[in-house]
Amino acid sequence: MKIAFYKYQGTGNDFVMIDDRDGLFPVSKELIASICHRRFGVGSDGLILLQNAEGYDFRMVYFNADGGEGSMCGNGGRCVVRFAHDLGLFSDKTSFIAVDGLHEATVSGDTISLKMSPVQGVERYEAYDFMNTGSPHYVTYVEHIEETDVVCIGSEIRYGSVYGPQGGTNVNFVEIIEDNHLSVRTYERGVEDETFSCGTGVTACALSAHLKKGWEGPVRVETIGGTLQVSYKETSPGVFDDIFLIGPAVRVFEGNLNVSD
Repeated sequence: MKIAFYKYQGTGNDFVMIDDRDGLFPVSKELIASICHRRFGVGSDGLILLQNAEGYDFRMVYFNADGGEGSMCGNGGRCVVRFAHDLGLFSDKTSFIAVDGLHEATVSGDTISLKMSPVQGVERYEAYDFMNTGSPHYVTYVEHIEETDVVCIGSEIRYGSVYGPQGGTNVNFVEIIEDNHLSVRTYERGVEDETFSCGTGVTACALSAHLKKGWEGPVRVETIGGTLQVSYKETSPGVFDDIFLIGPAVRVFEGNLNVSD
């Protein structure tokens, strides 16, 4: 069985895209993990199926690099919007459904602006903030981000006694550069490593910085893979809506997979 695939990346967060509108992709954890493997497969942080969905332009189904179906992925969302645009499913505005509900997005040149789910219930502690921006995120502040051992510290928190029993969490390390300007590094569960960028993580960090500093935004966020922006409205204390993750998403290459059926 031959399956066409497309590789996309958004600020270094890379994904294998499959046009699964015919519903024929043979979903299995082992197959998806093998495709995402960086030594023996195509290599990516995750795999996304684009499927039909009544009442929407498409459905996004996201799988982590370990092959398990994941929670919402912000950069993956921006990349699947670019993919859908490349397929001709819409012109400049789209609405699609993902695991966390409805999303809207616009395409303007190289830039994808993705509306994220509303956020509430932010948990604030002395050492960190915790919130769900479509995926769970732990946000902590550091002074020298380039010296931070993201994988070691991140994995300890992800598998630790607090969040491990809850299915784990993504872990973000933030350095404040100046007003409305952050540097962020993220350990992602499911990838079990630092990624070049994490859209839901960048979103969480921007909202955390607003609560910490009172910034109105948009907040500019530097990641290893490039620059993103997050705009938002705090509709009531600790409750956010009209959250947009903004940045580039591009096609890298395409090819065919031979899959045993």
